[in-house]
Amino acid sequence: MSVERLDPLIHPPARLQLMALLADVSEMEFATAREILGVSDSVLSKHLAQLSDGGYVQLRKATLNTRQRTWIAATAAGRSAFQGHVAALQALATGRSPTA
Repeated sequence: MSVERLDPLIHPPARLQLMALLADVSEMEFATAREILGVSDSVLSKHLAQLSDGGYVQLRKATLNTRQRTWIAATAAGRSAFQGHVAALQALATGRSPTA
């Protein structure tokens, strides 16, 4: 069995959970993601920087109620990579070969 389709950028648990959160929304506020994941600002920022550098997420800064907020959105490439990674995990779990 091959695991070549596992994406090392998405595979760490916090990044996998973050990509899962972003899979079905247009964007999510940083603080919401932080609370759901149960991580600190610095941990989430580090993971976001890696995903952003890989082209999987984009960040948008905006002012809301006079406070600067950061919004996170999965890119098309990020959504595709996440779907591929999940398919590879399912194939690994069921003993099937990943399909192209």
